[in-house]
Amino acid sequence: MRDEASDTLLIAGTGNAPLAAAIAAELGRPLGACAIRRFPDGEVAVELEQSVRGREVVLLQPTAPPVNDQLVELLALADACRRAAAARVVAVVPYFGYARGDKREHRRVPVMARLAAELIESAGVHHVIAVDVHSQQLEGFFRIPVDVLTAVPLLCDAVRERLSAGTVVVSPDLGAVRLATAYARRLGLPVAVCQKRRLDGATVEMARVIGEVDRRPCLVVDDMITTGSTIAGAVAALREAGAADDMTVVATHGVFAEGAMARLFDAGVRHVVVTDSVPTVPASGGRGVQVASIAGLLAGTIRRMWGDHAPPGATAPAAAASRPPAVPRQPTAVPAAGDRPVAADDV
Repeated sequence: MRDEASDTLLIAGTGNAPLAAAIAAELGRPLGACAIRRFPDGEVAVELEQSVRGREVVLLQPTAPPVNDQLVELLALADACRRAAAARVVAVVPYFGYARGDKREHRRVPVMARLAAELIESAGVHHVIAVDVHSQQLEGFFRIPVDVLTAVPLLCDAVRERLSAGTVVVSPDLGAVRLATAYARRLGLPVAVCQKRRLDGATVEMARVIGEVDRRPCLVVDDMITTGSTIAGAVAALREAGAADDMTVVATHGVFAEGAMARLFDAGVRHVVVTDSVPTVPASGGRGVQVASIAGLLAGTIRRMWGDHAPPGATAPAAAASRPPAVPRQPTAVPAAGDRPVAADDV
């Protein structure tokens, strides 16, 4: 029986090269040789420059902006591995684009999360690992195992020391209540909720604040920051409700579309904490932005995978039943509970 870890190849796409390098360093493994080029018309071409025959391949590629380009690159890498006779392909997608498209808001519109899931499966991926997806419903769109990890414990540690007495954890909309509750439970803080109405893709209107925030510092939490309009609207509503000026924002994915950082700081946000799931560098040059790395979280999950110990609460029995045959694995000792990566269901 061969050693699963030594027989696994790490291959990085161009979606987040610094994070891929950090994961490889955590694992003490080099990245596999792969050439990725783009033609003048935008088409992507990938070539694996070493054999993957009979090996497990771990693809490190978030589908961050430009989302379509990065998604197609992930599909191309997976297809190349499949056609080169890889035994198993695992896609590590720290930021999963299109996850918010989990349902039809209107008639005659697609369900983009389901479409992305089907494309990834069809390309030959056997297992997906993601972090704090926008909708937990995403897992149900796959027929293969999906591990959804969470960066909440890591972000709580990153922000804990700067929290003032009396801080309130705030959900900027009803969709983030569960996430805010997870932060509040870990930090031992109360929760408030902002109720919003979305006018379009970049504009929201805040209706009211539910909870006690008068003269209290606020920690606004969300899974991602794209335009910043939801959080900026929440901050404005909190100020109208009498909250203190001390406003901190925490999110797993700092996508930061153009103008997002300016919108947040103009609204009165003093500090933003995100992970490195997305390699976006804010136009502000990082002023007021703290980045916590998820390289250790993802590397730990890959190590457990090599030992065939999935993160707790991550894979549904139905998905596991449909999992394609894998290369036999080397049994290893189950890690101590404190060493396991944290799945989203654990927070």
